[in-house]
Amino acid sequence: MSDKKRVAILGSTGSIGTQTLDVIKGHPDKFEVEVLTAQNNADLLIQQALDFKPNSVVIANESLYYKVKDALLPADIKVYAGEKALNQIVEMDTIDVVLTALVGYSGLIPTIHAISAGKQIALANKETLVVAGEMITQLAKEKGVNIYPVDSEHSAIFQCLVGEFHNPIEKIILTASGGPFRGKEREFLLHVTKEQALKHPNWDMGAKITIDSASLMNKGLEVIEAKWLFGVKKEQIEVVVHPQSIIHSLIQFEDGSIKAQLGLPDMRIPIQFALSYPDRLKADFPRFDFSKYPNLTFEQPDMKTFRNLKLAFEALERGGNVPCILNAANEIAVAAFLRDEIGFLEMSDLIEETMEKAGFILHPSLEDYIETDKMSRKITHELIKSKV
Repeated sequence: MSDKKRVAILGSTGSIGTQTLDVIKGHPDKFEVEVLTAQNNADLLIQQALDFKPNSVVIANESLYYKVKDALLPADIKVYAGEKALNQIVEMDTIDVVLTALVGYSGLIPTIHAISAGKQIALANKETLVVAGEMITQLAKEKGVNIYPVDSEHSAIFQCLVGEFHNPIEKIILTASGGPFRGKEREFLLHVTKEQALKHPNWDMGAKITIDSASLMNKGLEVIEAKWLFGVKKEQIEVVVHPQSIIHSLIQFEDGSIKAQLGLPDMRIPIQFALSYPDRLKADFPRFDFSKYPNLTFEQPDMKTFRNLKLAFEALERGGNVPCILNAANEIAVAAFLRDEIGFLEMSDLIEETMEKAGFILHPSLEDYIETDKMSRKITHELIKSKV
């Protein structure tokens, strides 16, 4: 019996997925890959499977099934396709931890299946908790499942809490880089292009998350995620813009003490900590050098110009299915911006209008969340059509 942790990576071809494989490659004595999944990137999935020899792979796009199957047949790797296979694969007995790095709402149902099967979760898909935080945290509690945060900000909070779990949190302070448009006026943002928005100053991420970072929606989603991960109220969460992205987040305790977690912007650090907790494994990642960062600066976020952050706080306050509405509208708005169908600031307009038009449910069931997501996307699509 191997004492290695067997990992399923949902979304192995994305930014978080590839960096997770980099972490696993650095510790072959600690981890082995059991399952890899991808949506459309069959070529990279095939290459990863040949390199890491998982038990199984899933290609969500069913039209690519035979391409992947034929390529992996000589390696004796099982191949499945479609969303149903994705939901079933996470329940395999041979999986110890499921790292969910799927983008957006698509991570919700597979994560529910994994938790229901008693799998430990390394969560990089913040939308799962944004959409259905109350349901997910309750299910995890019932099943005795730990959710280890992979987001750098939530990992920072988690790391600051180690040894402090018995001490009440007074305040969580989430840091934000401010994105490529920090300090810009509304007039400037009226004319920005997707090419400008995709140039993040500090992090290398996928297109959707990069746009969310530019609009501060990413920070808004993290605010909602923090509420569920750490059991705090909206009033206990603060956002501070920290352009250098060295302090990844902070916690203030009831005695006024503040703990912070620092390091270079490198997602492999929180990924490795989520997989190896409670141990810290040796790594050759670049080290932070104080002499290269003589000034660490902080400022308040401009929620008047970057309205998405304000909308996220509003969604959190209203509760129920409103964060689900916010997330669905944002996913459609970001996709439309990336297709050059709408302007940068119009994303906030669409999200706000959708939040006003979609029906409110105070205590949603899973079926309610699924229906809310569908209805909200439909409303946002119709609003986009009316503007084009």
